[in-house]
Amino acid sequence: MAGRLKTNTAIFQDLESKQLVAIEDVDLPIHLTAVKLRSRKAFLKEFTSLHMVVLTAACNCRCRYCQASSLPPDTPEGQAMHMSKKTAANVAKLILQTPAPSIKIEFQGGEPTLNRETLVYFVKLIEKLNRKQSGKHIEFIVCSNLVYIDDELLSFFKQHDIAVSTSLDGPRQVHDQNRICRNGASGYDLFYRHLLRARELLGHDSCSPLPTITRANLDRLREVVDEYNRLGFSGIFLRPINPYGFAREEWQTLSFPVEEFVAAYKDTLDHIIRLNLSGVYFVEYYTQLLLTRILTPFSTGFVDLQSPSGAGISGVIYDTNGDVYPTDEARMLARTGDRSFLLGNAHKHTYEQIFDNRLIRSLSEASILDCLPECLTCVYNPYCGADPVRYYMECGDIRGFRPFSDFCKKHEALFDHLFSLIAENSPDVMNVFWSWITGARIEEVSI
Repeated sequence: MAGRLKTNTAIFQDLESKQLVAIEDVDLPIHLTAVKLRSRKAFLKEFTSLHMVVLTAACNCRCRYCQASSLPPDTPEGQAMHMSKKTAANVAKLILQTPAPSIKIEFQGGEPTLNRETLVYFVKLIEKLNRKQSGKHIEFIVCSNLVYIDDELLSFFKQHDIAVSTSLDGPRQVHDQNRICRNGASGYDLFYRHLLRARELLGHDSCSPLPTITRANLDRLREVVDEYNRLGFSGIFLRPINPYGFAREEWQTLSFPVEEFVAAYKDTLDHIIRLNLSGVYFVEYYTQLLLTRILTPFSTGFVDLQSPSGAGISGVIYDTNGDVYPTDEARMLARTGDRSFLLGNAHKHTYEQIFDNRLIRSLSEASILDCLPECLTCVYNPYCGADPVRYYMECGDIRGFRPFSDFCKKHEALFDHLFSLIAENSPDVMNVFWSWITGARIEEVSI
């Protein structure tokens, strides 16, 4: 007979009605609790499924908040920071040693399309090696500003089923305020022209944009959402600026207090919910991640919401010279001279030396919420995660001092707001939330 775990009160989601049900004095089978925990920690099974490859540190834009500290492409410094084919080959071989059966390879920069020769070489090589040796399912993504993309490259993307992740900060005036082309052209105009062409050749959903929220668009997020909707995108990820790269130099003018972001988030979420209720399917993707963690037992692929942190476990990044870092933020930190999170190098170290070392273990140990005094007693412990690199940036310690962490302040406020909406149990709002979680239209999940 299975053991049982006594609890006072439990919150369940009724599968028929999609409503939350509170039950007093619940007697749960231990094996059921174990299954839920295993589901929540499922990301640990497929070790390192996301591999980010930096093809160049050069970029044709000089965004004010550039986290990667990009270099001008027409200078010796910029041209010297391209990944070579030799490095690409060693990185490809490392990637295919990961035990995950399905992997995602994301090409970053700078602007990765500036190193077109290595991009093409890398994709063809890893496809060839995978057919011969590994048999993994591989997805490719190129992170591009779309400024100088052309038909030849788009045709290559189509041939190899490569998706595009891009950047859009809002309407033209908002976008161009921070995302500055080095030649003085309007980045928005070039983005829009090449977006339309990419959709013609690759399909309407081939490009997915991300905004960066700064002081310039914080008070105009409704306009940003409306611009995304006008351009035919089905959602937005409300992502505040991070203090890396060039953003650190202009932090006082670009950043804002956590409280202001939370207020803007609440207002924008209300706007998005109303948009959905008017018949437009439009997702706020970060809310979708949080709701998935709250209302289902399933894990999410977002590194910041994993415990232990997904740094090096769920994702890893390879710099232009083959240096390996556990997160993109760690690589950005190295660009400013702090290489505290260097795991190894693709030319010098084996897979085991890079991924089975003390640094990854330390990051994991420092981000298990159930072992951290400040997090152990937090009511939102089951739904949250940790960002040890951000904590290091804030106070010089990968464990951080949570009560004063912007990460904690933000997530505590977001969870407060979402739980208050769930407690209200408005059929309209819950229908929107379940449509986001399931990917179905509101009428398909209506209660």
